[in-house]
This record gives sequence, C-alpha cells and structure tokens, in this order.
Amino acid sequence: MPQEQNLPALFNDDGDDFIIIAHRGASASYPENTMIAFRKAVEMNAEMIELDVALSKDGIPVVFHDKRLNKHTNGRGQLSNFTLDELKKLDAGSWFAPQFSDQTIPTLREVLAFASGTIALNIEIKSEAVSDSIVDGIEKKVVQLVQEFDMQNHVLFSSFNYRALIRFKELAPKIPAALLYSKTQSNRLLPHQLVERYNVEAFNCHYHQLSRKWMANLNEYQIPTFIYTVNSKRRMQKLIEAGVNGIFTDKPDLLRNVVKQYQSKAR
Repeated sequence: MPQEQNLPALFNDDGDDFIIIAHRGASASYPENTMIAFRKAVEMNAEMIELDVALSKDGIPVVFHDKRLNKHTNGRGQLSNFTLDELKKLDAGSWFAPQFSDQTIPTLREVLAFASGTIALNIEIKSEAVSDSIVDGIEKKVVQLVQEFDMQNHVLFSSFNYRALIRFKELAPKIPAALLYSKTQSNRLLPHQLVERYNVEAFNCHYHQLSRKWMANLNEYQIPTFIYTVNSKRRMQKLIEAGVNGIFTDKPDLLRNVVKQYQSKAR
C-alpha cells in the first residue's frame, strides 16, 4: 500500500470523499474532449474532468481520444501524422451536432489554462503516444505543462501503458497517478500488488472488471478506486454503496443527483 494517500486536491470539494469525474467532459450532451464539454462539466458541478492526451506530428500535447481523426472530426487519417496547425483547422464538433461546428481539438495547454483554479484533471496518456524516448516523450511534456500552470496538486495522471506510469513517477514522484487496469500487463496480480509494483496512488478499472474480490482487496488496503464509464443511475448507486471513491461518467449532472440522494438516505 502507498505510504500516504496523495490524491489531487479538488477546487470544489464538497467533503464527501467521493469524486464526480466528467468523462471527456460532459460528453453525453456535448462533443467529447472539447472546450464546451469541459466548460459544461464545470457548470454541472463535476469535481474532476478526465481527458485524453496524445502528441501531434510536431510534438504538441493535444486532447483527443482516438488514434484516427475520422470519427470525431472532419479529418481523415492518424492524428500523429498532422501538425498542430493542421489539427486546429479541423471541425471537432459537427460529428455530434451541427451547432458545435466551431469546436476544435484543444491543446493540453489550453485545457490547463482553463482548469487552473477551477477544476481538477485526470490526464490519461494514450498508450500509442508512449515512445521509447523519455527526453522528448509525451510524459515529460505533460509534466512540464502541469508544472508551468502550477497544477501539480490538482491532477491525476493515468495510463493503460504501465511503462508510462513508471516514467511519470521518475519525472514527478509527488504528482499522483492511477493505474488503468490492463489484463495483458498485470500477470494476474491483485489490485494492491499492482499499485505497490508501479508506485501509484490509485486504481482505475471498468465496472465489469470490479469483482467482489477486487473490491474487498482495494478496501483492505485503502486504495482509492475510480470506476469507468458509468451512465446508469442504478449502477451508480450500486458502486457508491460498494465504497468506490469516484466514478467516471458522461453525465456528471446525473451522478451529482445520485450522490445527493445517497447522502440524504445515509443521514
């Protein structure tokens, strides 16, 4: 178990030890990983925003989930084959609805400038963005940007690529990180064993992966546990009752209401 529970400080913490995490922003109602989705998540009283980071062709950290541009922009091809200038010319909102045609792919710099003093971030590094070079790799660039905006105490790094987690801890040991469970890299280890091995502070997994055995293990070792991606009211209720520490959701407004209802019943 980690020696201390070093987790991000929330700008709008309501003191209930549970974190409402907007998955790619308020992405049920707005185009994912765009500035409007992030702004609306804040308006819905999310306590943290989860976002995905990859590198443009010219090495700039940008906020985008997929390897390819096809699904969520009017571009075609691999994101990594486009420079930032080229990416900024793409429409990243019309795929969701015509009124969002003004939305572009944000840079991580833009999102940190918005979030600073407003909301905590879970920054997920996409596995394909991890290279063999740590000198100019994505981990170093992300850490430098977080430090530039003085957000070290308000971010949680995460990745399905365990090598990226090792590098994050080498670069910034005091910034908390969460292991995103990957079956192929885990060698049947229990959650607490993975957290110890990779020297991280928290454990993230899909709700289908969270067994009773795992939940008991996580509770026994007091490991903060965050579950993705939950949009069902009933499933939210069950996970809160099970004792998870936070939920990733496309509907932060719905999760906020579920949390309030649970708290009122618990009183």
